[in-house]
Amino acid sequence: MAVTKERKAELIKQYGKDEHDSGSAEVQVALLTERIKGLTEHVKVHKHDHHTRRGLLMLVGKRRRLLSYIKQQDIENYRSLIKSLGIRDNVQ
Repeated sequence: MAVTKERKAELIKQYGKDEHDSGSAEVQVALLTERIKGLTEHVKVHKHDHHTRRGLLMLVGKRRRLLSYIKQQDIENYRSLIKSLGIRDNVQ
């Protein structure tokens, strides 16, 4: 379920400004998306794991807030980010 070091470094390199930029909103959204994908598969198998489901919903909420911030700052960057991550545009 956790993101491996190699995958995390790959995401930081792809979405960050450089290989040490792990704090920008784009990188955080990419890392959250990776964690959400893993937890979604876990919850599909373990339907009664409500603690994980709550954690998953909290991650989705955090990602939504970050996406809202990115959308306010730069709409083109937001559109390219959601397209590359394969997530829907449901942020107001």
